[in-house]
Amino acid sequence: MQGVCETPGVSEMSSLMNAWSVCRCCECLRCCGRRDPRPRSVWLGHPEKREQRYPRNVINNQKYNFFTFLPGVLFNQFKYFFNLYFLLLACSQFVVEMRLGALYTYWVPLGFVLAVTMIREAAEELRCYMRDKEVNSQIYSKLTARGTVKVKSSNIQVGDLIIVEKNQRVPADMIFLRTSEKNGSCFLRTDQLDGETDWKLRLPVTCTQRLPTASDLLQIRSYVYAEEPNIDIHNFVGTFTREDSDPPVNESLSIENTLWASTVIASGTVVGVVLYTGRELRSVMNTSNPRSKIGLFDLEVNCLTKILFGALVVVSLVMVALQHFAGRWYLQIIRFLLLFSNIIPISLRVNLDMGKIVYSWVIRRDSKIPGTVVRSSTIPEQLGRISYLLTDKTGTLTQNEMVFKRLHLGTVAYGLDSMDEVQSHIFSIYTQQAQDPPAVKGLSLATKVRRSMSSRVHEAVKAIALCHNVTPVYESNGVTDQAEAERHYEDSCRVYQASSPDEVALVQWTESVGLTLVGRDQSSVQLRSPGGHILNFTILQIFPFTYESKRMGIIVRDESTGEITFYMKGADVVMAGIVQYNDWLEEECGNMAREGLRVLVVAKKSLTEEQYQDFEARYVQAKLSVHDRSLKVATVIESLEMEMELLCLTGVEDQLQTDVRPTLETLRNAGIKVWMLTGDKLETATCTAKNAHLVTRTQDIHIFRLVTNRGEAHLELNAFRRKHDCALVISGDSLEVLMPQVSAFMFSRFCTRTGKLTCAVGDGGNDVSMIQEADCGVGVEGKEGKQASLAADFSITQFKHLGRLLMVHGRNSYKRSAALSQFVIHRSLCISTMQAVFSSVFYFASVPLYQGFLIIGYSTIYTMFPVFSLVLDKDVKSEVAMLYPELYKDLLKGRPLSYKTFLIWVLISIYQGSIIMYGALLLFESEFVHIVAISFTSLILTELLMVALTIQTWHWLMIVAELLSLSCYIASLVFLHEFIDVYFIATLSFLWKVTVITLVSCLPLYVLKYLRRRFSPPSYSKLTS
Repeated sequence: MQGVCETPGVSEMSSLMNAWSVCRCCECLRCCGRRDPRPRSVWLGHPEKREQRYPRNVINNQKYNFFTFLPGVLFNQFKYFFNLYFLLLACSQFVVEMRLGALYTYWVPLGFVLAVTMIREAAEELRCYMRDKEVNSQIYSKLTARGTVKVKSSNIQVGDLIIVEKNQRVPADMIFLRTSEKNGSCFLRTDQLDGETDWKLRLPVTCTQRLPTASDLLQIRSYVYAEEPNIDIHNFVGTFTREDSDPPVNESLSIENTLWASTVIASGTVVGVVLYTGRELRSVMNTSNPRSKIGLFDLEVNCLTKILFGALVVVSLVMVALQHFAGRWYLQIIRFLLLFSNIIPISLRVNLDMGKIVYSWVIRRDSKIPGTVVRSSTIPEQLGRISYLLTDKTGTLTQNEMVFKRLHLGTVAYGLDSMDEVQSHIFSIYTQQAQDPPAVKGLSLATKVRRSMSSRVHEAVKAIALCHNVTPVYESNGVTDQAEAERHYEDSCRVYQASSPDEVALVQWTESVGLTLVGRDQSSVQLRSPGGHILNFTILQIFPFTYESKRMGIIVRDESTGEITFYMKGADVVMAGIVQYNDWLEEECGNMAREGLRVLVVAKKSLTEEQYQDFEARYVQAKLSVHDRSLKVATVIESLEMEMELLCLTGVEDQLQTDVRPTLETLRNAGIKVWMLTGDKLETATCTAKNAHLVTRTQDIHIFRLVTNRGEAHLELNAFRRKHDCALVISGDSLEVLMPQVSAFMFSRFCTRTGKLTCAVGDGGNDVSMIQEADCGVGVEGKEGKQASLAADFSITQFKHLGRLLMVHGRNSYKRSAALSQFVIHRSLCISTMQAVFSSVFYFASVPLYQGFLIIGYSTIYTMFPVFSLVLDKDVKSEVAMLYPELYKDLLKGRPLSYKTFLIWVLISIYQGSIIMYGALLLFESEFVHIVAISFTSLILTELLMVALTIQTWHWLMIVAELLSLSCYIASLVFLHEFIDVYFIATLSFLWKVTVITLVSCLPLYVLKYLRRRFSPPSYSKLTS
């Protein structure tokens, strides 16, 4: 079943997550004994006038400090049961009655595991410390009564007046007071804060911008009243007050007047007053550690080790029971627990962790998915078992590059093939105005009502050219410098900056038909007509787009006529109730949506000077409110949004990314169920799903009707269940009914309840919550920035790379780890079985079979390299895995690591351990040391041959590992005279006995493997043959 989730509430994911984070943050502050954050009044240039104590402006991303590093790392290691278990085993060797051999036998393996962990943690802490030191040591200029002084970022205080140059990082959360830019505004790069690549326009406080020089900021008596520190980077409520003017000046402050820390000044030099520092910075409060994801594979391995622990306890009890609990039997139980401790392999965790590092390195080095980054190296096996894929649409499946496709005026529509007609209409209007302006002004009311088609087109195009947040920026092109390009509105030097690619596409289209946006600043817009005449408009008010309102508006005054016009554009669902009654809006919106176009409704309303003055007075009053400001402002704006004149509909298309269709088909054939989440109209979502082959052309689509209660939802679900091979389209409102009090980002948990793994893919900041909640999060580096990419477990540059990431790397990682884990367990069970046989033969004595270096060498230099080389094994070539995604489907059942395969390996271990031990006992001649020599050599050879038996595709490093391990063992025999008779191993008697035992332990398994491949081959072997 594929699905399309058409939800207007995708952006609500972040808001709900933010609300939760605020609560958590506040609780944390209370727990730490810190004061609850409160609103503050900050005097300009006078940090000594502070009302409360504020944190130092220090960035600290380290988990530990010098004193807490060692205890912190040790605590994090020993809070896990099995690490604590091995620590207790090692400590028990200090008790004489429990000692079974040399202390290093237990302490060296444990010390190695801890050393690897501590070195890794220390390296990470050192990197964090160096990064923090670099940021905290950056030098800034501070305005003081003595002039400009240099100050480190870490020494900046609340109330300081800080100068920030172009391309410099903003060191603290500040209110924007002054800029050197002529247009009285500046641009910010916010990609390090919110992940969005577009530049944001910021406006200084009007009162301070008008001052002659920056030093005058210290001469005025003024302060900023600011809300308490919080996590919301998209909103701010505050006021600016100047007390020494007559009358006192009050200005409302909003997000447009802020400069948040971690943003970068993109234009000019700015001066700001510091509001928040240190842990109260918006960027710091938004930095929360995402939940540590533990892979399903790791949980399964943990489950198997618990079974092994149970087996360890049972075997120890059985041994003591067979002694009839004689003497100090409780000490015997502990000694047997120590003796059989190899049943639980201490090296299992290290091998698997090192394997994950190898998988991550291989993914990064894959030339067929360039730019792929592994940010979470703990869960690569998850990629091999994904059942549900949740994907964002815009920027993930599509390129987020908008192309203007359709202009609809109600009675006539213009497509790409008829844009020249629009151009001619615009040209005719301005030609007519130039030739006979008085005639145009003298049109009767009736003529205005029955406007010609040219004037209707002109009104629509002018509205689109004015109603936006796009700013033209002029850059040097090597021939013309920036100042000259800006002065002459040079087309070749102009670049459009906006918060949305839709906006840029609309403005570029108006330029193509003759009405060009050439200039914009805080208070004015300049358009250029087809004849080269500059049209000047004054911006009176602007109402930015928000996800809640789904619309944006602007009030402008035409400088040539003095007319005041309110333009608005937005989604049809909200605009339908704002525009005057018409009979074509809903139908045409549906038609354009079915073509896969993103539809915007454009409207206008003419205002008289009196109407505007009345509105402005109420609007300014609402903006000065500190409490419920957003509600009061919205109420005032809504008083204008009535009976607006519908001008046109615009349709832009977002092109699909390269190879989206074959990638989605591959995922579907691999048994992965794909859900697309989008904020588009239902018709647009359905059209895109078909176009992307998320839904096949022959597949039925079931549109889940809007339900209001659980009863209706069950009826609708029953209707859906009766259909076969059907795609489901469900709205966010209906989803809320199915899962009450669960927002869209929790959708992944809904899938997790089925016991299946979910993968979430997205490219924007609003996808971060979904990515972090999913079992496996994949971020796409796209037009919307890197926020999703940085928050994800894996980062890719294109959606098509997801296919190879799952089919090849996910599949290989899972199969390799399954083989590696079971082989490490087999290696430990073999020697434990031999110990059990040895103890049983010698009257259940708790005496170790191997001591000292033998027991350490067995799991390290003698077998470590061949066993670990299994991380290079693969059953099929990557091309075959991509060509036959059905191979991936086999993994969803978890067969490579299951109770069945585990039991088979346990039986193999018991068989081989028993054969080797009984064989050595039967064939040894007189001395005990011969048993050790024969059995240990047979054990090493058996392990090396079993690795060879397990390998499916040989790599040259595997051969090197086998030969190296064998060479190390042979060479070390010279130094092991304490445990092995050196003269005995040089005899033919030793050689034939070891050969016979090794053959008996391994040959039957080779025969069984051959017969299985011959008569019941696995699916992948059929393809390789």
